[in-house]
Amino acid sequence: MATSTPKEKTRKSSKLVLLVIALAVLGIAAGAAAYFYLGGKKQPKETVALPAEPIFVALEPFTVNLQPNDRRRFLHVAMALKVADAKSQAQLAQYLPEVRSRVLTVLSNRESESLLSADEKSRLANEIRAALNQPFAPNLAPAKIASVMFTTFMLQ
Repeated sequence: MATSTPKEKTRKSSKLVLLVIALAVLGIAAGAAAYFYLGGKKQPKETVALPAEPIFVALEPFTVNLQPNDRRRFLHVAMALKVADAKSQAQLAQYLPEVRSRVLTVLSNRESESLLSADEKSRLANEIRAALNQPFAPNLAPAKIASVMFTTFMLQ
């Protein structure tokens, strides 16, 4: 039986120590690379689009007689229109007499009982918006009215 000499044991143990050190260094290097590659990179921040400044067109107040039921009633209402862009704002200013006429037509075709609840007022605002979003001339693009807001609403 052959026994190893102390010199051979020292070589084997030093090779083993070098192998362990090399593996440790490689592990540390791989961990550092993974950290800097995966964890160190910051995700790009999402850019939040700021909403455009709102454009409102205030209309002069309207006073209309409502459809008669058992007694005569009238409605006094003021409103503001929220438009999508400056082009729509300019278009409304240019066609203001027609804008007022369309609003008066929608308002005067109401009965007083149909304006008592919040849902009915919301429905009225949607009808006004639909009427005003129709083109004012045959070859003209319709105005882009986002919403109709009542600033005064008095039913007598």
